[in-house]
Amino acid sequence: MNATSPRTLTPRFGPFGAFGGRYVSELLWPALAELADAVDALVPAAPFRAELATLLAQWAGRPTALTPAPRFGAACGLSLHLKREDLLHGGAHKLNHALGQALLARQLGKRRLIAETGAGQHGVATAMAGARLGLPVTVFMGAKDVERQRVNVERMRLLGAEVRAVDDGSATLKDAINEALRDWATHLATTHYVLGSACGPDPFPRLVRELQAVVGREARAQFAAQAGGRPDAVVACIGGGSNAIGLFAGFLDHADDADAASRATQCIGVEAAGARDGGLGAAKVARGRPGLLHGARTLLLQDDDGQVVASRSIAAGLDYPAIGPEHAALQASGRARYVAAFDDEALDAYGELARLEGIVPALEPAHALAWARRAVARGELPRGARVVVNLSGRGDKDLATWSAATEPRR
Repeated sequence: MNATSPRTLTPRFGPFGAFGGRYVSELLWPALAELADAVDALVPAAPFRAELATLLAQWAGRPTALTPAPRFGAACGLSLHLKREDLLHGGAHKLNHALGQALLARQLGKRRLIAETGAGQHGVATAMAGARLGLPVTVFMGAKDVERQRVNVERMRLLGAEVRAVDDGSATLKDAINEALRDWATHLATTHYVLGSACGPDPFPRLVRELQAVVGREARAQFAAQAGGRPDAVVACIGGGSNAIGLFAGFLDHADDADAASRATQCIGVEAAGARDGGLGAAKVARGRPGLLHGARTLLLQDDDGQVVASRSIAAGLDYPAIGPEHAALQASGRARYVAAFDDEALDAYGELARLEGIVPALEPAHALAWARRAVARGELPRGARVVVNLSGRGDKDLATWSAATEPRR
């Protein structure tokens, strides 16, 4: 689809104005309609919420901590807190929506789970949820990501999941999603697709947002208890956008009130700009245009003929050519701001947080930390601003990448 103005179309399905929708083969319509009914009826119901809350507390380890980062914050010129999703069972925020979707699949009578993964964290989370609930799991992963995230591949296999390497296209996350959708279309009666981000056709963006909103609710309450009031800004990395929309969900309540919005917490998503000579890598807001990908209308990387352009990032979880449709709508309305950080900035932030705070972040949230490091110097935040960064995953999976990339400088 060629790029068009976001005001030329209002998708029939989804609450995101000019973005979102359900642009899929007719083969997927029955499954999406069934899932949409479940999102509306089962997810808000007390029994589902109670079972999910119990598993999150007793098995997954919620609530996760909100940790002050005084030394790293001082280096940034900020009063900085980290929302510690790296402490969630499995080491990343992905378990929040993987577990919720697995529970929903069981209620719908599905006997098998499939998922796609880039950095491997969503695949691990789905494999863990499947093991806990007794559901077999197949994970599709780009062959390029299989090689650079070998540790997570072995974790998925240890947990009993089948990992299928995808060699098509760029052999990254986009291609893994394509393969997962093909599998789902063939096995709709028995299989639930645990989509791994706040993207794809309706109702997936709504479902993932609802299941990840626990991050924002906790962060808001924890910040009020620790520091008083609300932060000036909340910051999260964004590939498809699940960890970011989860954090933002706790702070978007004044979006329609002009006076309150002027005092509201800024929501800032940090995309991957890739290498400095790479043309802004995976920065969809910076260089993307409206179009269709994986069943939704959103901002994506595409050429003048509407063909998808490959994204590029050192962080496998950010290496995706589109953002979720709610993020596209938030950007269009001005309620959230989207910026980008380069590979080398993320690598520097990865090492600096480890040295100053004793916390090793994943390369994905290291992009959010990288933006925080420069925000005051570039006038994007005032000195002393109170900021929460979502530390969406832990960094042991990226240690080999960091070591190889920084060895010449050490």
